[in-house]
Amino acid sequence: MGSNDTPYEKPEHLIRIPKPFAIGRREVTFAEWDPCVDAGACKVRPEDHGWGRGDRPVINVSWEDTKLYVAWLSQKTGQKYRLPSEAEWEYAARAGTRTPFWWGKEAGVGHAQCDGCGSPIKQQVVPVGSFRPNGFGLYDTSGNAAEWVEDCWNDSYRNAPKDALPWTSGDCRLRVLRGGNFLSKVSDVRSSARFRYDVDVRYYANGFRVVRELP
Repeated sequence: MGSNDTPYEKPEHLIRIPKPFAIGRREVTFAEWDPCVDAGACKVRPEDHGWGRGDRPVINVSWEDTKLYVAWLSQKTGQKYRLPSEAEWEYAARAGTRTPFWWGKEAGVGHAQCDGCGSPIKQQVVPVGSFRPNGFGLYDTSGNAAEWVEDCWNDSYRNAPKDALPWTSGDCRLRVLRGGNFLSKVSDVRSSARFRYDVDVRYYANGFRVVRELP
């Protein structure tokens, strides 16, 4: 996990995933979010900037908003949903690879929705699953919407948990985002790239995917 190429991603280190988990094949969409608003559990019906709702990833949601969604989904289904930890997210995004991108060493074109990734549609989110999935069958782990994870922000992996649990110490006013977004340069959609954002701020390039705990 991580990379020795940039300060925020250092040091590259091994993580043990102690038990299996299920993770969403796609980012949570507007179509999946809106019923939470209709039920009164989610507080905001996010703006889509005219790009369309439906099967596009829900954006303009804060980290705090996502917590309301996973609580509602858990109650509705009777199963435990949550945000992934940063370690779980990177494990899933890499899909068994050790290269900068899950598809290889070079960014190439046509693999993701980002600035410089060669997508014919520029500067906006696209429907989930518009690009081929990684080796685990997950779509859009690079680009499209950046994805909130559970962890508090720390500016390196020094003293990070070794058991894939979320890092609950550090600057918890900021939480980690992974995967980059449609505005990101190609270097920022690498599997190890990580960013931070205020927990209560909604931004038009930020979304999320969910994890379901297994028995």
